Amino acid sequence: MDCSKSWICVCLLVLFSAGCGSNSESDSTGTQNANEPAETGGESSGESSGESTGESKGTIGYTTMSLTNPFFKVIGDAMTEEAAQHGYDMIVVSGDDDANKQSNQIDDFIVQGVKAIVITPCDPRSIGPAIKKANEKGIPVFTNDTGYDGDEGEVVCHIATDNLQGGRLAGEAMVKLLGETGGKVLVVHKPDASSCLLRVEGFTEVVDAHNAQAGAQQIKIVSTLDGRGAREAGYAVTKDAIVADSDLAAVFAINDPSALGACQALEEAGKAQQVTVIGFDGEQDGKQAILDGKILCDPIQFPDKMGRVTIQNIVKYFDGDEPAKQILIESKLYYKADAEKDPALQTE
Repeated sequence: MDCSKSWICVCLLVLFSAGCGSNSESDSTGTQNANEPAETGGESSGESSGESTGESKGTIGYTTMSLTNPFFKVIGDAMTEEAAQHGYDMIVVSGDDDANKQSNQIDDFIVQGVKAIVITPCDPRSIGPAIKKANEKGIPVFTNDTGYDGDEGEVVCHIATDNLQGGRLAGEAMVKLLGETGGKVLVVHKPDASSCLLRVEGFTEVVDAHNAQAGAQQIKIVSTLDGRGAREAGYAVTKDAIVADSDLAAVFAINDPSALGACQALEEAGKAQQVTVIGFDGEQDGKQAILDGKILCDPIQFPDKMGRVTIQNIVKYFDGDEPAKQILIESKLYYKADAEKDPALQTE
């Protein structure tokens, strides 16, 4: 009787062990596929068949100027969505226009062992040491929208709007507006951002070319003031400008928040009909202002595309391909007629 019971226990033990062995082999294969080194740099290749295994390949860190600006939030959201399609997690943080805070965020990314770092620099010049730290740890660094202005650290690829081309479009819009009459223009700038420097350069280039023509009515840039890319600062500098030049004819603002601030100042001063505003960006509030007739037009950017292309080039780098050092996305002029056809602005 005792022997019979012992025999039954042995049989059950063998069957149970065989079942566990089968499951263990399956799990081992899945784990091996998920963690199999890619051909470059020992990065995880994830799934071998292109189908999701449900396991993350790692995390990509993104620190941007300020998430209070909807433009950067769209970039962050698009990057998060695109990264998930390729099996990566995202950490998106706001530098809040503070270069020291942003440098600390990059240090945090390094400590967390992220696979790649993406930066929209708060200060394109002072971010170099933080980039260099990431380089020393073998973490590839990418920038978008605003590039790194230095040589202390190395950036794999910069993805941005073609800001020079966009600035030229804004200049063409201003010439179309004032070419026959001439007039005084305020430029609401953000001179510590390389993207904005290019926008103003392109704008000025076209305006200067118009003014150089024989007999041309002069479009005179009477003030270039720092609106910091923010609505409140755009409001403040425009308020000052219309006191200094009561006959101001137009404003070119380097982004929608500062353009909307300029609109507010003009409305309060009763000059909204006298002074025409041209913005830049094409964020939702800016497009709505164009539809409402408060802003004449914008060279619009495509932040969602910028975010997706950034991630696609990170994946390309992980796959062993070398991305171009710079990838530029063209902008296009967007007027009220475009806003009237824009599905994003349609109401029920």
